[in-house]
Amino acid sequence: MPKRLSFYLALAGIAAVTLLVLRLRQPAPVPEPLVPPPASPYATSIGGRGLVESIDENIRIAPPASGLVERVLVLPGESVAEGAELFQLDARDSKASLLVQQAQVGVLRAQVAEAETLLADRKDQLDRSARLRERRVASEDEAERNRFAWESANRQLERVRADLALAEAKLQAAQVALDMRMVKAPRSARVLQVNIRPGEYTMVDPAAPALLLGDVSNLQLRVDVDESDAPRVRSGAAATAFLKGTREKPVALDFVRIEPYILPKKSLTGESTERVDTRVLQVIYRLRDPSVPVYVGQQMDVFIDG
Repeated sequence: MPKRLSFYLALAGIAAVTLLVLRLRQPAPVPEPLVPPPASPYATSIGGRGLVESIDENIRIAPPASGLVERVLVLPGESVAEGAELFQLDARDSKASLLVQQAQVGVLRAQVAEAETLLADRKDQLDRSARLRERRVASEDEAERNRFAWESANRQLERVRADLALAEAKLQAAQVALDMRMVKAPRSARVLQVNIRPGEYTMVDPAAPALLLGDVSNLQLRVDVDESDAPRVRSGAAATAFLKGTREKPVALDFVRIEPYILPKKSLTGESTERVDTRVLQVIYRLRDPSVPVYVGQQMDVFIDG
């Protein structure tokens, strides 16, 4: 009896293991997404990821030279006019250089005046010796010495005037260097980002601008299309955008242009399946409705009619 019971238990264990193996071999059910992905409104479409930017493209404001930030005169969200002061760098060295050049210009202007007086004196002596030579009162040697003295004074005046012109050019360059310590807005826009603070040492780095400006009255979308889909993109093709991760409220787009240069992808989505070595073709679209609640730098899912 115990042997028969052991036999039945062994058969039951084999059956249980077999059922477990068969169950484990079955594919797991695909989980439902938390948010359904947006559906393309076109029968054949080209998918891309768009980045919202200002209509005239964002302006990266970098300091003209590395230096200590003295003042920051704007805040994010402020509107600035063309020529408005944005921030100022420490200008003590530039002011000192300007004072030195101003003093140098003053010295050379005095030297020019002195050289002009000397030249006038030499000219008067030359004229007198010429009249005396005509009357045979002065010798020819004396007349020649006066002529050489006049020519020397004339060359000296030319040299001092050249030195003055050089000093005035250096003074102008020093004034420009001082003016560049105050960074101003190149055009009317809104301050999108401020990355500097008073007391910080800032460096010239276009990849990390001190300020970011842009016109947000109208927005455009810079769409990255994978290089494998680039041949399918047509100039003037219709397109529709959705806020990232949603499928409600499609945003109508107007075609602007295709930038005919394929470049490495920079706008990353963070998805685990995303390739970072992809090159993309950038297509520019304008948001038809400027009142759409989107912000510069926001990503959108874009479908282009293919």
